[in-house]
Amino acid sequence: MLACVFESLGRRVAARPRSAVVVWAFLTAAGLALAVLGVHGESLFSRLTSGDPGVEGSQSVEGARILDEITAEGVNLTLAVEGAAPTAEGVSDALDPLHDSLLADDDVVSVLDPWVVPEGPDSDVGRLFTSLDGDGFLVVVTLDPGLTADEEAVVVDAVTEELRAVVPDIAAAVPGATGIVGGTPLVLEAITHQVEQDLTTGEAIALPIALVIMVVVFGGFLAAAMPMAGAFASIGVGLGFLLWLSYLVDVDASVVNVVTLLGLGLSIDYGLLIVSRFREELQSAAPPRAGAPRRRSRSDEDVEVALVRTMATAGRTVAFSALTVAISIAGLMVFEPDILRSIGAAGLAVILIAVATALTLVPALLRLAGRRLVRPGILSTIPGVSHVLARTADVERDEGAFSALAGRVQRRPGLVAAACVLVLLVLASPVLGLQMRNSGIDLLPEDASQRVFVTRLAESYPGTASPEVTVLVRASVEETEAWSPEVAGVEGVESVEVSDVDGTYSTVGVSLASGDPGGQEALDVVGAIRALDPGTDFWVVGQAAGQADFVEALADRMWWAAAIVVTATFVLLFLMTGSLVIPLKALLTNALSILASMGVLVWVFQDGHLSGLLDFTSTGGIETFVVALVVAFAFGLAMDYEVFLLSRIKELHDAGVESEEAVRRGLQRSGRIITSAALIIIVVFAGFVFGQLLVIKQVGFALAVAVLLDATIVRMLLVPATMTMLGRWNWWAPRPLRAVHERLGIIH
Repeated sequence: MLACVFESLGRRVAARPRSAVVVWAFLTAAGLALAVLGVHGESLFSRLTSGDPGVEGSQSVEGARILDEITAEGVNLTLAVEGAAPTAEGVSDALDPLHDSLLADDDVVSVLDPWVVPEGPDSDVGRLFTSLDGDGFLVVVTLDPGLTADEEAVVVDAVTEELRAVVPDIAAAVPGATGIVGGTPLVLEAITHQVEQDLTTGEAIALPIALVIMVVVFGGFLAAAMPMAGAFASIGVGLGFLLWLSYLVDVDASVVNVVTLLGLGLSIDYGLLIVSRFREELQSAAPPRAGAPRRRSRSDEDVEVALVRTMATAGRTVAFSALTVAISIAGLMVFEPDILRSIGAAGLAVILIAVATALTLVPALLRLAGRRLVRPGILSTIPGVSHVLARTADVERDEGAFSALAGRVQRRPGLVAAACVLVLLVLASPVLGLQMRNSGIDLLPEDASQRVFVTRLAESYPGTASPEVTVLVRASVEETEAWSPEVAGVEGVESVEVSDVDGTYSTVGVSLASGDPGGQEALDVVGAIRALDPGTDFWVVGQAAGQADFVEALADRMWWAAAIVVTATFVLLFLMTGSLVIPLKALLTNALSILASMGVLVWVFQDGHLSGLLDFTSTGGIETFVVALVVAFAFGLAMDYEVFLLSRIKELHDAGVESEEAVRRGLQRSGRIITSAALIIIVVFAGFVFGQLLVIKQVGFALAVAVLLDATIVRMLLVPATMTMLGRWNWWAPRPLRAVHERLGIIH
């Protein structure tokens, strides 16, 4: 029944290939026009949000919300001037027109600098706006808190331009003076702009290299262009979907690159499998005899038959593979944090788009190209290249480089399996020291203007710095002061400062001895403070508090997510293979592969190894949501290659081929696809490592390593070794379950 569905889809596409191409061309153009160009008024990138990934309802989020409501402060924009003392001649004259202009705007509440405070720059308050070395000062502009989001955006742009425009006037009075304008809206703008830049950088690196790899794999440009067309369509339509999603929920800036990265990789993977199987089926069809009358209908019939067979085999494999990846990504939606749920929802949509292009657009292009796909390409005319292609690209041969590799593995399967497991465990060992963080501004590169601005404030204006931990207490200042010694006595706390908020609430600003708002010491302090009892309601907020709540939310739902994904994957693999052994083995090997990739991620990004090569500065940990993201995506991609390999082995086994021979020939038939697809997806992920946003670097690197380990150590060595050791037990299942598989099995 299932095969008939895909055969029917193949016939429909073969009958109307141009219609399918036109529809996808329209959807792609519309998606890019709306999401990238913003033809309707605003682009996807203008609608992105950013900030610490929080958990709705958690203590840190609730405390921050209450604090925002009772303080009701407007947005602050700050000009930090360097190289000019506030008392230098001409500085005050340069600032006077700025004051007059800004205060004339009803949307500006106040403008503060060393000159406008009582008693001027030499007063205690004036020195708060003056740098420690006296060679710089701040101009702080506060906007009306009642502005709508759209109104605020307009005012922020206008005030930012005015603040930047005064810097040349100050430099005219004090040669060498410089200035940077910063603030929360500008940090968000910097992050979203970096996302857009990194997306362009990643695609500019990945797509050309991926195309070159596929030209080599297929021996020609035409066949290589088919998966690339599917990938391009997936990107365009996927970005359009994300734009639509942004009107329903807040879409974090990092979601765009992460989801695009997934869609790009899967589209190429699936397109590669479809094109390869079509060429194999077309080559097996009898070509027109030399000298025979040209009969277009016979050639068309062969192409259509090849396409239908491709859809019944590779098309079914692609759909099944996409289902396993979708289950893995759907596991993210079990967790409470909104960022994981939004990535899960967007990921599911992009997987559907990727599989849709692979099952409709790519087959339509194949139908139009016809037998031109099996004609010798230009690479086959290059001396030496034809010999290599004959060994690795000829999918009709049962003997070749991959079957030879399988044969060597099968001579000592126990030794190979033990060596693979040992290597993976060694690579996984750094996971034992994993530290998770919410890094905030540290996600931007060190030379980004907003990160430079924040760093400058922290170093030169310590009076403006926020405490590492803040405790909001529903109590008067007097009551909170009476309780604050308990907070001050917590190990790791350097000092505390109690402040009144509105008479009903007060805060305790906690400065840490470590000075690190997201390190283990900060987490320990947060836990210790939350264990205290002030006799009233209180909330601990800040970076470490958010991290603690996020990690707790992951731990609360981790086993539910794992149970759902593992159970669904086990059932699907059983329906595919009819075995209970193969699904169990697949889950165990995938877990080893994922742990190994996480270990490498920790060794590189947490411990700081390769920081010079990869151009990043370690924050001392891995971003909190990256861990869940990498596990979900890596598991899905590992199942992707597992399905590619098992579908071929199962096909041969069902045809009566003995188990070891089925493994050998199955690896020969699928090895080229797995290694080629893996190489391409590694290039795709690696392309995003060359971006500047740290969280995207971490995701791209971890997934590239996960695919590398899975496609080499696991698929090429560990799987053939374990399947050889198990022999006929690979296909074992109790008799009642065998009967279930005979009725409901996905592949027969």
